[in-house]
Amino acid sequence: MSAAENLERLLKEFKETNDQRLSDMEKSLTKTADGLLTERTEKLNEAITKSLDELREQTKSAEKRAEQAELLAKRVHLGKDDEPRVKAADLAEFRAMNKGAEVTAEDYLERKAAMELYLRKGRLDKLEAKAMSVDSDPEGGYYVMPDMSGRTVRLVYETSPVRQVAAQQSISTDALEGFNDLDEAGFGWVGERQARPETTTPDVGKWKIPVHELYAEPRATQKLLDDAMVDIEQWLADKVADRLARAENTAFVSGDGVEKPRGFLTYPSGVPTSSTWNVIERVLSGVNGAFPAAAAGSGDPLINLMFTLKAAYRNGAVWMMNKKTFADVRKLKDSDGNYLWTMGLQESGLGLQLLGQPVIEAEDMPDVANGSLSIAFGNFGVGYQIVDRAGIRVLRDPFTAKPYVKFYTTKRTGGDVINFEAIKLMQFSAP
Repeated sequence: MSAAENLERLLKEFKETNDQRLSDMEKSLTKTADGLLTERTEKLNEAITKSLDELREQTKSAEKRAEQAELLAKRVHLGKDDEPRVKAADLAEFRAMNKGAEVTAEDYLERKAAMELYLRKGRLDKLEAKAMSVDSDPEGGYYVMPDMSGRTVRLVYETSPVRQVAAQQSISTDALEGFNDLDEAGFGWVGERQARPETTTPDVGKWKIPVHELYAEPRATQKLLDDAMVDIEQWLADKVADRLARAENTAFVSGDGVEKPRGFLTYPSGVPTSSTWNVIERVLSGVNGAFPAAAAGSGDPLINLMFTLKAAYRNGAVWMMNKKTFADVRKLKDSDGNYLWTMGLQESGLGLQLLGQPVIEAEDMPDVANGSLSIAFGNFGVGYQIVDRAGIRVLRDPFTAKPYVKFYTTKRTGGDVINFEAIKLMQFSAP
């Protein structure tokens, strides 16, 4: 049985069991279900989560195999068949790092060998220094370390859920600025001979997102660097990228804005207007720390949340919640008894859809609890702006912690809400 077939079977069994559990609750005076039935429902729900993860991994593996096959067909030959080869994608990335300069596969291999030598030994000879940046001028430019953001920042994008849906922009300064057009022009109705008094002129505001510094400083012994038989450049990039990705993701969701990006969960509650703009509207679940217990209508708060967002933002909007909250949402029905969550393998790749909109699993979203903001719905491409400055840079330090070599890695990034109408939150509280 394939993963997709197993998931379909689990979904059918889950819905039948959950329907029976909800039916028992409606018939019970205490509004509680049989313990064994509830336990069975929870186990099926956990099995669905596991099956979705397996299907996701299979999909990623299939995509990776297809990409590798495509790259294999596009490899660049260096002379004879028994000589080294370079992937076309790696060569294209190398050219992009060198501002589109015409560089060869030999240049790429020289640069890669020089990078490994630098990370291991901390030195460059004349040829290897030149290979590090082939488009630099001869007056010492060959000795400048290249920006490593190409490979590493791409990995950060792939592992950060907020980056998948938010707006992103790279800048060359310390902040990104823009304008708020929140006011309206005045007007009036007049007769043919009446005077036309001056009407009000709309004002504009301004927003600013500074970049903040994020760093990591892994270290290794010189002996390990000398004797290691691995691709140190790739290993370092992977480790740093994974750590920075998780730190960024947390800040984009819940950062306080002090020396870090400000998350969308940190703004006060309110309806954005031209006079009170920096607030995010919240919809109450109706119950402290839970959804309504009714069999039909338990998912109505989600419907209310969805339609609180203006129609102009709904095209491109997504749900954001963690995996545990999404497991609870799978049990919910609307007032007509229909499940809110549906599979949509053709539409969204993995079928994570709620009320027809994609679901982004973000583990930095809080679990459901009294007063928690556990579900967000919005058009993050309009509402949240991420700003990157200069990519990731590495400074190799073999002196200050002998016998260790430290790799001081820095990245400057910022993030903040710029359109407060485009994001809505669910607060798990009673009215």
